[in-house]
Amino acid sequence: MTLRRGQVGDGAALARVHQAAFDHPWSEGDFSAHLTSDLVWVIGQPISGFLLIRAIGDEAEILTLAVDPAARRNGYASSLLAASKQELAGLGVMRLILEVAADNLPAVSLYEREGFLPFGVRKAYYRRDTGPNMDAQLFSCALPAAH
Repeated sequence: MTLRRGQVGDGAALARVHQAAFDHPWSEGDFSAHLTSDLVWVIGQPISGFLLIRAIGDEAEILTLAVDPAARRNGYASSLLAASKQELAGLGVMRLILEVAADNLPAVSLYEREGFLPFGVRKAYYRRDTGPNMDAQLFSCALPAAH
C-alpha cells in the first residue's frame, strides 16, 4: 500500500465505503472538500478500506479510517495503519494523531494495539441520535525517524 495524494474524483468511492462502515457517514461532498487540499493523502483501496490523512509539517492526523464491514476482521485496518506510519515517516512526519469515539471499543482497541497512546479527551464531541453525546478520545503515535 502506498500513500498518494487524494483526488476530488475519489470522493464517490470513498463515500460508498464510509457509508457502509459508519452510522453517520461523510458524504461525497465532504470527501471532495477534503480532497481539494494538497495536504490530504489517501492510503488503501476505495473498495475495501482506506485511511484519509492530513499531513502538515512533521505531524499528521488521521481524518478517518473506514473498512467495509465485509473486509473486517482480517487485519486490513492494521495493515493500513502500518503502511501509513511507514509512508508518513518517509515524508518526515514524526507524530500521527487521531480521535475516536470513546464508546467505539473495537477502534480504541485497534489503536492501542498499534502503538497509539491516549493524550486527551474532547468532551461530548460526537453527537448521538439517542442518549448523551459521546466523548472523543485523542490518541497519538510517535513515528520512527526516516533514514
